[in-house]
Amino acid sequence: MNNAKLIFKYALFACAAIAFNLLTQYICLQFYKGIFNLYIAILLGTAVGLLIKYFLDKKYIFYFQPKTQLHNIKKFIFYSGTGVFTTIIFWGFELLFNWFLKFEIAKFLGALIGLLIGYFIKYNLDKKFVFIKQAESNE
Repeated sequence: MNNAKLIFKYALFACAAIAFNLLTQYICLQFYKGIFNLYIAILLGTAVGLLIKYFLDKKYIFYFQPKTQLHNIKKFIFYSGTGVFTTIIFWGFELLFNWFLKFEIAKFLGALIGLLIGYFIKYNLDKKFVFIKQAESNE
């Protein structure tokens, strides 16, 4: 596949995951106004975005086909593990924007910036460490 098509697909899938992440956060914040509401919303949004992004990346970016369900679970755990660093970037931007900028959508703007940076890094991590063609035949 040519690079432009791959970049377009990855960007499109990143946008979808971002949209579902932020929509989940927004809905959570509308329904729960209690203690730690932003942190709960961030966790739920992250989980939704992670599941969507894993499915799309696995199937349409890296064309990974697990041999068994256990193989898929192991790959998902490793995929999630490489996302820890990028998730810290995303959460950091969202929380910093929320704390320092005093307008309602600041947290979502920070989340968007953090997610864009994180997905750029995540693609390179996944390509190098998660969806390695040579390793697939050895698993």
